[in-house]
Amino acid sequence: MTDSVLVGFDGSERAVAALEFAATEWPDAVFRLLYVVDPTRGGYAPTSTVPSAAEEWYEEARTDAEATLADGVDRVRDGVTGRIETETAVGKPAATIVEHAGAADVDHVVVGSHGRTGVSRLVLGSEAERVVRRSPVPVTVVR
Repeated sequence: MTDSVLVGFDGSERAVAALEFAATEWPDAVFRLLYVVDPTRGGYAPTSTVPSAAEEWYEEARTDAEATLADGVDRVRDGVTGRIETETAVGKPAATIVEHAGAADVDHVVVGSHGRTGVSRLVLGSEAERVVRRSPVPVTVVR
């Protein structure tokens, strides 16, 4: 039985599909929507001479995350009878999702995937694949 589901949610089409799948599959579960702010994708340049550039970037990223998570909650609120919790974390997405899966005592993880294959998957990597390989609980990948 799945009582608690962690959904990696960044507002992308694949994340929305993953969230909607999870809400349909386990409507009574407690949902934990996790938005991971990846500092390697930020607009902060290490050579910047402005000391507050990192703080400003992080505050903007956190504000975007909160808005994205609120949108995710709105998308499934009517179809889910369990609690919906949100959290924002900073780190590499796959590693952070796996870390939260172990620490938050969830039963299942649901993530979206681009569905890349071949050379593009090898070159670009696959966050979903990293989650599947390292997660301490079952993972469903939605394309």
